[in-house]
Amino acid sequence: MTTVALHLMPAEFEEHFLRHRSTNIHELSRSPVRVLVTSAMWIESGHWLPYAFLYTVFHASAERWLGTVRWLGVCAAAHVLASLISEAMLLAAIRKGMAPAAAVDTLDIGVSYALAGVIAVLGYRVAVPWRYVYVLVVLVVFALPLAAGPSFTDVGHFVAALIGLACYPLVRGRGKAWNPKETLAAPRG
Repeated sequence: MTTVALHLMPAEFEEHFLRHRSTNIHELSRSPVRVLVTSAMWIESGHWLPYAFLYTVFHASAERWLGTVRWLGVCAAAHVLASLISEAMLLAAIRKGMAPAAAVDTLDIGVSYALAGVIAVLGYRVAVPWRYVYVLVVLVVFALPLAAGPSFTDVGHFVAALIGLACYPLVRGRGKAWNPKETLAAPRG
């Protein structure tokens, strides 16, 4: 629904509207709780189809496995902490002269930090030794942009993945881990 709302807005109003809901340094200093909540409800590009696919694959799996409250806990932790850490790093870069002062108003909205955290926490759903491969792939996927000239968003995604991995206490006792080898060996009917 938020994507539909964005598409109905005049283009000149859309950026102002999103910037007011952004977790940028300026908005975080004015109303941190409001922007941490509202920034997670919008997709900057307005392209919802990739997110629908990713939500189906990762978020739905995580919510089914963890339950709604624990899943939301992972989402909130990844979104809030990654937003705060990445913006703190940007502020430090501005103060050191490594980023322009105008970066305090950088547009930073979206659901991707929560998604990165959920993708990472799902590593605990996979049985060992497959878990190590899954977690390695997740970390590489989120680390590659850092090697290519990091932005605060790239840092935020990597931090969100680490936060997802740190959510291990939320996953203990959530049932048997999925073993791909058992799935492949299951009789087909």
